[in-house]
Amino acid sequence: MSQIPPESQGQWQQPEAPRAVPLSAGEEQGWGVGMHLGGVFLSWLVPLVLWLVFRERSRMLDDHGKEALNFQITLFIGYVIGTVTTVILIGFVILPIIWLLSVVFSILAAVAAYQRRPYRYPLTIRFIS
Repeated sequence: MSQIPPESQGQWQQPEAPRAVPLSAGEEQGWGVGMHLGGVFLSWLVPLVLWLVFRERSRMLDDHGKEALNFQITLFIGYVIGTVTTVILIGFVILPIIWLLSVVFSILAAVAAYQRRPYRYPLTIRFIS
């Protein structure tokens, strides 16, 4: 049985919280582009994960992450509506339009992130501010 030194008995050392290391400009650009283009392929999952990981390390990524996540959630709602309305055939028009808007606006946002400037998606419901 091991002995606990008397000076440390009853005292717990609180571990120091890790500090968020700021990102370089190149890392911000890369992850910002990834937030926007990742949404085209995996909907709201990519912007959510990247935003949660990098929001405290970069103001730019916090802003772009929230914007990309809001846009992808809005598109997800549009996809659900389009899928439901395929029963009355209008969904077959809605779904390709939503996909096209997703691609075009995500590319524009990715270019803005690469240039390290803010971007606001049009037609977006702001769930996260």
